[in-house]
Amino acid sequence: MSLQPHAVPTREIRTVLVANRGEIARRVIRTVHALGLTAVAVYSDADADAAHVREADVAVRLGPAPASESYLDLDAVLAAASATGADAVHPGYGFLSENAAFGRALAEAGIAFIGPGEEALAVMGDKITAKNHVAAAGVPVTPGIAEAGLDDAALVAGAGGVGFPLLIKPSAGGGGQGMVEVHDAADLPGALASARRTARTAFGDDTLFLERLITNPRHIEVQLLADAHGTTVHLGERECSLQRRHQKVIEEAPAPLLLAQPDGGAALRARLGEAAVNAARSVGYVGAGTVEFLVSDDRPDEFFFMEMNTRLQVEHPVTEEVVRVRGERLDLVAWQIRIAAGEALDFTQAEVRLEGHAAEARVYAERPEENFLPAVGSVRAVSFPRGEGLRVDAALDGPGEVSAFYDPMIAKVIAFGPDRGVALDRLDAALADTLIAGAGSNVGYLRALLADPDVRAGRFDTGLISRRPELTRAPAPEPRLVAALAAAAAVLEIRAGSGAQALEPIVPAAQPGPASGWTPDGWRAGGVGQAGIHVLLDLPDGAASGAVTPRPGGAEGEFGDVEWSGLGAARHGASTEQELVLHASTGGIGRSAARVTLVHTGGERPELWAHGLGQTLHATAVLRAARQREALAERGIAATGGDPRAIAPMTGTVSTLGVADGELVEAGAALVAIEAMKMEHPVTASIAGRVRLAAGVAVGSQVNQGQIVAVIEAEAEPETPAAAPEAS
Repeated sequence: MSLQPHAVPTREIRTVLVANRGEIARRVIRTVHALGLTAVAVYSDADADAAHVREADVAVRLGPAPASESYLDLDAVLAAASATGADAVHPGYGFLSENAAFGRALAEAGIAFIGPGEEALAVMGDKITAKNHVAAAGVPVTPGIAEAGLDDAALVAGAGGVGFPLLIKPSAGGGGQGMVEVHDAADLPGALASARRTARTAFGDDTLFLERLITNPRHIEVQLLADAHGTTVHLGERECSLQRRHQKVIEEAPAPLLLAQPDGGAALRARLGEAAVNAARSVGYVGAGTVEFLVSDDRPDEFFFMEMNTRLQVEHPVTEEVVRVRGERLDLVAWQIRIAAGEALDFTQAEVRLEGHAAEARVYAERPEENFLPAVGSVRAVSFPRGEGLRVDAALDGPGEVSAFYDPMIAKVIAFGPDRGVALDRLDAALADTLIAGAGSNVGYLRALLADPDVRAGRFDTGLISRRPELTRAPAPEPRLVAALAAAAAVLEIRAGSGAQALEPIVPAAQPGPASGWTPDGWRAGGVGQAGIHVLLDLPDGAASGAVTPRPGGAEGEFGDVEWSGLGAARHGASTEQELVLHASTGGIGRSAARVTLVHTGGERPELWAHGLGQTLHATAVLRAARQREALAERGIAATGGDPRAIAPMTGTVSTLGVADGELVEAGAALVAIEAMKMEHPVTASIAGRVRLAAGVAVGSQVNQGQIVAVIEAEAEPETPAAAPEAS
C-alpha cells in the first residue's frame, strides 16, 4: 500500500479480507483494488456464484447458507484470513462488524481489524452500557430503563415510570431488529416476548431495555473519522427519518431538518458534531463511525443520543457525495484502511465543507402491497441507471438469487445535485430506469414516497411512512405494458400448444419472408396463425383476461394494439431477456415508440416482466393447461367451504408452532409463524378441522414461499339419529 509522505504507518497492509457479502462487499473490494491491494472474499454456499466472489482476487468458502454457520462463524473467518495471508479484515456492516470478540481474536492473530478498538466495540456494542457511558460524558440521552439483566416482569413493573408510548430495544442489536413500539400497557408483555425472540435469533442475546418514545422525532446521525493520533472530526450529518419499522428507506445529506433552520442548520450541526465527537472520544474511538440522535421536530434544538454504530453505515455514500476537503470528495473506506495502517488524518475540522445535496434509496426485494413481505428467490434480470449525478452500489450485477438467509437489499441508488430538488428529481428518474425482474421490489413504492408533497417539502418525521399506508398500493399498470405482456402471453400459449421452445425470444430479431412458412412464434407469415387466443394475466392489481389475435410483428385485441421489433436478446438459464421497440395504443393512449425490456420464463404459469415507460410491470400468464388444473382444485375448495391448505406466504424459517400435529383447531387459529428478513408472519387455518403438519415443518426448519406447511382435515359432522316412527 502506497502511503502519503506525512504518514507514519504502524503496519503494512497488502491483502484485505472482506468479511461480508452483497453490495457492501463489492463496494469495499472496489476501494481495496483502487489502493492497489489484494482483495479476499468469503462466501457461504448460498453465495458461491455471487458478484463479490467473482470480483475478488481470492475467495474462500466459509460454510453452509445460514449466517450462523458462515458469515457469523468467527473461527471460519479467522481461518480464511490466516490461510490467505490477509494483513487486515474489513467487516463491512452487520455480521461480525461490531463484535468485540472478533476484533480481539484478530489482534491476537496479528491481523488488523479495520474498525475501532476493543473498548469502543464492547461499550458501544451494548446499548445499555453505551447509553449510560455517553451520559457520563455529557451527551444527552433519552429517558428510560437501561439496566442489564432485567426480565419481562421487571420491565413491565418499571414501564409506568417511563410512560407510554414507549420503545422496546434490544441491548445487543442494531438495524431496527427487535425494536417494538408499545402504546398500551396491556400490549407490553406480548411485545416483550416477541422482541426477545427476535433479539435472541438475530444477536444471540435477548437483553432488552425501554426508552420513552419521542413523538414526531427526526433521525439525524453524524459521520465521524478518528485516527490513532488523537484527531477526531465529524463530516456533517445525514437524515434517516424516512424509515419503516425502524429500517431506513431513504437517506439524505445534509439533513432537510437542518436546512430548514434560519441559519441553514449551522448552529445545530456544530452542536450535534460536538456531541458525536465527545461520544467517540469517550471510548478512544479509532476509524469510521456514526453517532445517531433523535431530534424533536417540534423542538429541533433538543436532541438525544440513540446509539453509536462502530462501523461503516449502509448510507455512507450520501456523505461521500457531499463532503469536500480542499475541494475533493472523501472515500470513507479508503480512510478506514489508511487509519488501520496507522496513518493520521491529513485534514482538520475547519477544512471540512458540505457541497450540494445527496439522497439514497434502498432497493429491496419485497412486496410493499403485501405488507412488505420479502420477495426472495430468483432475480431473472437487473438493470441500473447511469448518468450525471448518479451512483449505484448493487449486490447483483446480473441475474442472481435473493436468499431468505440474508437481508433482501438488492441495491442502493444514490443521486447527487447542486440542491435538494435536483437530487430528488435525479433519484426519482434513476428509480424509473431501474429494472428488477424478480418476485417483487419496492421501486414503485420508493417513487411514490419521493412524490409525497411532505417528503418533497422536507416536512416529515420517523412516523411519516406509517401514516401513509396508501403509498403501498401498487401503481396502476401502464396500459401499453399490459398490452405487450398480453401479446407475449399469446406467443407463449401458441408455443405451449405446438411444443415450440418457450424460452426463444418473444419477438424475432427479423421477421421471416413469405416463403418461410410458420414463424418461431407459431404465426403464419403473411397471415394470422391463431385468432382470438384467450389470455389470462395475474397483474399487481388483479387478474385480467381477454382475447388476443397475434400477427407478424405484433398483436391486436382486447388489451390493445401492439407492434414491436426485436433488438438484442440473452438467455439467462431459465429465462430470456430481450430489448425491443414497442409501438402500442390502448385505452385512448395513442401509438408512440418506447424502448422496452421484456423478460420471460417458461412453464404452465410463465412469469413476464415489461420494463419501460417509467415502470416495471410483473405478471404471470396463466396458460390453458394451468387454468384447467386450477379449476379442478377450486371445485375441491368449494366443497369444504375454504382452502384446507395452509400455505407459506414467504420464504423463511419457522419460528414458532402454534399447534401440534393432529390437534383440532377452529378457523382462524394460528398454525405456524414464519420469520424472514426481520419479519414474523403468522399462517392461520382457513377452515376448522384436524391439523396435519407437512413433513419437516418444525421450529427452525426452512420453508419456501407457496409451500404447503399444513393441511386441515375437516371433521365429519356427526350423524343425527333417525327419529323413531310415531305410533299410529
